[in-house]
Amino acid sequence: MTIFDALKKRRAIRQYQNKPVEKHKIEQLLEAATFAPNDRNREPWHFYILQGGALKRYEEVATEYLLERFPTKPNLIESSLEVIKTTPLVIVVTSEKVEDDEAATKDNVFAVCSAIMSMWLMAEELGLGFVWRTRGVGLVHDERLHSFIGAAANEQVVGTLFIGYPQEGQLSEKKRTSFEEKTTWL
Repeated sequence: MTIFDALKKRRAIRQYQNKPVEKHKIEQLLEAATFAPNDRNREPWHFYILQGGALKRYEEVATEYLLERFPTKPNLIESSLEVIKTTPLVIVVTSEKVEDDEAATKDNVFAVCSAIMSMWLMAEELGLGFVWRTRGVGLVHDERLHSFIGAAANEQVVGTLFIGYPQEGQLSEKKRTSFEEKTTWL
């Protein structure tokens, strides 16, 4: 498979088989991330692996968050929690903040985004489903997740990755606007 084929095939997968992800595959995802481009070779990423009991504790944190955020939407809360209950692997990815250097901090976030995309493509090669969550059940913008994973004060959460073996089913054709409509040649 070419890189272009992998990019075209890549999808956000949200439903997984009840099957754990093998440690060697997790390690391949993490290693792929470390080859992402990063300014001044700072390697600003950190990965927090949630499986088993840690996922159960994450579910408790997410429940508290969702009940607070969506008190009048029990169906949304229930469906969001079902995602956590059926996902065998969650990886929380953080980026290093650089004290008194907002530009370097932004560069670090960009590098971590590249690392996450590298992981996503590696997951495709390994036959794993993957979705990068930045809102809702991903808890990316909530201090509770930062505290739960024990992140340092100079770390910010960039994404919560839900990973597993995809449930069987047809993937729909990915609709994208042509680059021609999104490009200005100067």
